[in-house]
Formats: sequence, C-alpha cells, structure tokens
Amino acid sequence: MKENTVNVEIAEGITFPDTADGERWVAGAVVVDAQGHAFAQRRSATRRVFPNCWDIVGGHVEDGETMLGALAREIHEETGWTLSAVVAELYRLDWDPGDGVTRREVDYLVRVDGDLSAPVLEADKHTEYMWVDDAKLHLLRDARDPGDYFITDIVRLGLEAARSRS
Repeated sequence: MKENTVNVEIAEGITFPDTADGERWVAGAVVVDAQGHAFAQRRSATRRVFPNCWDIVGGHVEDGETMLGALAREIHEETGWTLSAVVAELYRLDWDPGDGVTRREVDYLVRVDGDLSAPVLEADKHTEYMWVDDAKLHLLRDARDPGDYFITDIVRLGLEAARSRS
C-alpha cells in the first residue's frame, strides 16, 4: 500500500524512529473519542500472539514503510478509519513474544476520520470492540498474564494525554 500520509497533522515535538535500521518495529495507535473513551479490539482465538486478548490498533512496520505509514495503514486495515493526526507519543516498549525476535513498539495518541460508532474490524483477526474509560480500563486485562498488562498502561496513558489536550 502506498503511504497516504500527506494530510496527516503531526503535533509539535513528535519524531518518528528510523524504521529502516534493521530492527523489527511495531506501530500502535490509541484512538480516543469525543466522550473520552479509548478504542480497544479483541484479538481472535487464532492469533499466535495474545490470542483472545484486548488490544489497541496497530501492527508491524513492513519493509520499506515508515512508522507514520504503518500507523495509517494499520488504522485503516483494522478499523476502516483514516489517520488524521498524531497527537502525542505515549509509550516505547521492547518485547519478545517468545520467538526470540525483539519488537520495538512505539504507541501514539491519534485522531481519525470516519464513523467511530461503526469500525470495520479486520476479518479473522479481531472479533469485537469496545470503548473504555478509566472505570472500564481493568476489562482489558482478561485472559492475560499479569506480565502482559502493558496494554492497560498504554490505554491509560492515551486517556490521560487526550484529557490534557482537550
């Protein structure tokens, strides 16, 4: 997919990593609606990493792709929405799902265009979605080992960043 990021607004101070450095990069996006709820989607049971777990939008940066391009592509593939702004960098994390390959993940608070009430989930990869606020954040922990609770940290940071910018 050709990168379509020309009209994406980038907040001051955001710099994207060089994804052509030979590392395995992952782009993550926290989408927060006007009511202050963050989007989460459940990974299908057939997923190799974190099956049946709640997750944010995102995925691996493909060869020749920039971090911004990967954000735009993953958002569109997983929800049908279009990336309109990268508002804040939230979190950087290195992790290994058990295959010996370290992933370098960077998560961002983003704004999107599209119908937030009707995401188009990626077939066979995600089974349901929900919007969470601080009171529902704990729901993202189901079916996870306590060592994998970083998803709740990322979403919490996204909710806090969205509040501080409203």
